[in-house]
Amino acid sequence: MRTGLPLDGLVVVAIEQAVAAPFCSSRLADAGARVIKVERPEGDFARGYDDVAAGGQSSYFVWLNCGKESMVVDLSAQGGRDRLRALIARADILIQNLKPGVLARLGLGVEDFCRAHPRLIACSISAYGETGPLASRKAYDLLIQAESGLASVTGGPDEPARVGISVVDIATGATAHAAILEALIARGLTGQGADIRVSMFDVMADWLTVPLLHQEGGRPPNRVGLAHPSIAPYGVFGTRDGGRILISIQRDREWAKFCAVFLRDAAAAQDPRFATNVARTRNRAETDARVGRVFADLSGEEAVARLTQADVAFASVNDMAALANHPHLRRISVETPGGPVAFPAPAAIVRGVPRGYGPVPGLGACRGDET
Repeated sequence: MRTGLPLDGLVVVAIEQAVAAPFCSSRLADAGARVIKVERPEGDFARGYDDVAAGGQSSYFVWLNCGKESMVVDLSAQGGRDRLRALIARADILIQNLKPGVLARLGLGVEDFCRAHPRLIACSISAYGETGPLASRKAYDLLIQAESGLASVTGGPDEPARVGISVVDIATGATAHAAILEALIARGLTGQGADIRVSMFDVMADWLTVPLLHQEGGRPPNRVGLAHPSIAPYGVFGTRDGGRILISIQRDREWAKFCAVFLRDAAAAQDPRFATNVARTRNRAETDARVGRVFADLSGEEAVARLTQADVAFASVNDMAALANHPHLRRISVETPGGPVAFPAPAAIVRGVPRGYGPVPGLGACRGDET
């Protein structure tokens, strides 16, 4: 079926499970690629992560698999392996996130496929890469949050915390997606495919560059909850009527205007304890106390009016109930075996090019032509 979308006509074979690889392939499907999801006979285990979506389906699976086809292949059987070889021979892109070495032991090594099919773009996703002391260790999102040190800079002062979404998986899937798109551009110029390797640990290490450099620069980052470790004031303040507002002052010029308009104390901008961000961060307790006293005297409505007048960046401290009814939330609706499900739309908007989103496949729901 021709879609007129950017990846129309491309075939993706995704030997995938859980979140990272399915996130990557879901974005390719959104852009018009035909994504054939290769599942073991019992299915992707993410199908059983929870049962909160329509008809008792997994929220993870519904979110990350719309627009794909599902092909059940038993790779432990010779017939299944032959079927996979035939499928990859006609594919543009291969994505896989099995444990390193699994495919090679089955005689399905990614390197062999790339040699046999020079235009193939292969992307292998792993926990720690394919070399090094932890290459054979199994890992999932939260484990990498802990191992990489992400949890050490997340949460409040008392203990480390998990980021509340599968941020490692999502970041890894997004990194793989970008690398595949780069390889597609290169293939259009050279005719050559690519063999891409992405590890969850590497992705998080990259994202943790700033706190790592702080550590190595002699300023180990602290957990500060809903605040910023190196910018002040950047945190939550309570209003007279019990509201909670998060503000962010990024530049000293913003601070001066904030002092004059919101604090109604222009002289505070010249006080050596608060004149620069470095000084405000060093004197965070005094900075926050000064700001907090003004917030405590204002109602939520009055605080918002002053913040708006001062042109300060601020946000409400919302929960999922508030997100569900947020005026900026865009949704899409997709068909699933359990009925339609509405969830947040992919973020990118290409103006003038409307997009539709295909159904979530039941296990084994495939067109059957294997092309």
